[in-house]
Amino acid sequence: MSRPIRVLVAEDQSAVRAGLVLILRSAPDIEVAGEAADGEQAVALARELRPDLVLMDVQMPRLDGVSATRQVVAEGLADVLVLTTFDLDEYVFGALRAGASGFLLKNTEARQLLEAVRTVARGEGLISPAVTRRLIAEFAAKPTREPTADPAVLDRLTRREREVLSCLGEGMSNADIADRLDMAEATVKTHVSRLLGKLELRSRVQAAVLAQELGI
Repeated sequence: MSRPIRVLVAEDQSAVRAGLVLILRSAPDIEVAGEAADGEQAVALARELRPDLVLMDVQMPRLDGVSATRQVVAEGLADVLVLTTFDLDEYVFGALRAGASGFLLKNTEARQLLEAVRTVARGEGLISPAVTRRLIAEFAAKPTREPTADPAVLDRLTRREREVLSCLGEGMSNADIADRLDMAEATVKTHVSRLLGKLELRSRVQAAVLAQELGI
């Protein structure tokens, strides 16, 4: 039997955190590695415990979830799954830019929470494609974004990798991309991994945002 997915829960509201922990502990393939009540503690525990994934609230005291996500991702400590009330504010967009592997609504049902954790642990970061597409579209439409990325970065990609990047920009899963481009899911996963490496990106979500910025 493979080892369980180790999750660090970072949420400042104790009642919400307790609820998340209870749900996670109900799954035999998931282990709660630790709990953090603020961003600074989240980063410190991620360094100490090296979990597979951090379930990160975006609005926390001492150090906000965006800054904490940026540090966790930059140091390669864990993947980050962001918790949000879906206000579509700059916290959420900032978390995506910081390298979060996906995001989850706080009112998500227990079954969906567990599946989201498993999805990120598998390396597929775009949680709930329909919601992701809406978020990416809102991000792309915002007038006060940071400067658009340099289109020259696409020169590093093959034609097929560009097609896959475009699909990521639509919030598509590996299965969706496989159907769209008529290829095996394993091949899609390989293309995603390669394009992330070539573009020096940490997550599929960063790739999706880049695709939107470049308009492909």
